[in-house]
Amino acid sequence: MSSMVPELKFTTFTEIDEIYSTLNKTFRSGKTKPVAFRKVQILQLAYLLQDNLERFKEAFAIDLGRPPLEASFLELDTTISDCKVAYDRVDKWARTEKAPFNIKFAAFRPVIRKEPKGVVLSISPFNYPVWLSLSPVIGAIAAGNCVVLKPSELAPAISGLIAELIPKYMDNDVIRVVLGAVPETSKLMEYQWGHVLYTGSGRVGKIIGIAAAKTLSPISLELGGKSPVVIDAKCDFKIAARRILWGKCVNAGQTCVAPDYVLVTRSSEDAFIKALKDAHDEFYPSGATTTPDISHIISPAHFHRLKNLLDSTSGTIAFGGQTDELRKFIAPTVVKGVKDGDSLMSDELFGPILPIMPVDDVDAAIAYINAHDHPLALYCFSPDATFKNKVFDNTQSGSAVANDVLVHCATDGLPFGGIGPSGSGYHTGGFSFDMFTHMRASIDSPGWIDNFLGARFPPYTPGKLASLKRLGTKLPPRPHISANGHGLIERRSNTKWLLLVVSLAVVSIGYTRAVEVGEWARWLKRLIKV
Repeated sequence: MSSMVPELKFTTFTEIDEIYSTLNKTFRSGKTKPVAFRKVQILQLAYLLQDNLERFKEAFAIDLGRPPLEASFLELDTTISDCKVAYDRVDKWARTEKAPFNIKFAAFRPVIRKEPKGVVLSISPFNYPVWLSLSPVIGAIAAGNCVVLKPSELAPAISGLIAELIPKYMDNDVIRVVLGAVPETSKLMEYQWGHVLYTGSGRVGKIIGIAAAKTLSPISLELGGKSPVVIDAKCDFKIAARRILWGKCVNAGQTCVAPDYVLVTRSSEDAFIKALKDAHDEFYPSGATTTPDISHIISPAHFHRLKNLLDSTSGTIAFGGQTDELRKFIAPTVVKGVKDGDSLMSDELFGPILPIMPVDDVDAAIAYINAHDHPLALYCFSPDATFKNKVFDNTQSGSAVANDVLVHCATDGLPFGGIGPSGSGYHTGGFSFDMFTHMRASIDSPGWIDNFLGARFPPYTPGKLASLKRLGTKLPPRPHISANGHGLIERRSNTKWLLLVVSLAVVSIGYTRAVEVGEWARWLKRLIKV
């Protein structure tokens, strides 16, 4: 593949109209409903990647200067794994689910039908152009939807390759790719969708959210924010520094959950920066400016944004700071002595610049975090459970990660999503399936139920009201409210239930002597603290 950046051929508005119409016809035909069909599409997507690994690695190098190891570890292997997980589990995910047993409603045979939402739209970003494009597609296909994927125009090599390969491997009546920029995205947002997933900046997320509201299209937003790292002075600085610096430098810091800044006590700031410098020298022994192991910034505009922030900081560059406009390269940079209000603290950095903000103690760190938007991730490095719990219990964030960074996104069984300004909704794995699935409540009421619920029909009488009241809910004892406002639940004995339990225990074991029955009763009273 040529090293030149390819020019994307954008999808025309007429083609977008045709795509939307075709996918809606396909969905109404029921073609995507059989789970066996969905599994074929998921497996085809896995082979799309596996058969073209080298082409994808070349495309990553063009768009992001991404080292091959990062391309494999961060996206290609992860997305193939996501396909395998969905392929193996979609039968269980899609199975109609019985509602929790309740004696009042068991006769209605209540169930939850797992049904696709229809034709869904996923708008993906440039920074992880395979995983954040195709992982949601896996969930949408697994749920039985038809899908429109709008990949980022800022990653033309990857987006063009995906647009080329999807029609070759997957059903063109079920999934389509729309290439374009703002006009094409605006056109897409004129339609009503079964669900919209937007991954990107909060600024654009607001625009997408307003557009979705106009058509009442349900929406999930995966945004970002400034993900802080709280350092306990008792943690292993070497381990913490290696992991944090890797999370900041991988993909040149262009990761929505990259550690954005570090909060460390003033007395530990210099020691922690030394640990970061040691890690830097270990990672890049010949120097950061010549290593092939660092990606470049996605575009000149993003490069200049980062350089301007770095040039405007009032902090001191501890190491790094080199930039190369021609290569869109910024060296891993640590800035010490950063204060609130600094240019580097104004917005999510999305680059390989790590501000270090000294604080008095962990309480000051928590206060700073809580004074700003809830981040997509919050990291804490400490060996002390009390310290970690204090940080996590007194803050809000999309995820709470102790002693590592980034890897929670690919951890099987965990949701990926933000809270408040960092996003809404969850995806990855079964959570992607749920995001694109309508949980359809269903009951089947038998005729004989009116023998018990006939009182609901007019004419209403006192007798019918009394009958319905007998079906009502009985609350636990009223709590006693103490002077400080805390509620205390009074534990009361329930003689009837106690006697029932004692009787069953006695009968099951065969005890008949009164003295032994008495012992059972006393034991049970102690057990339930009557």
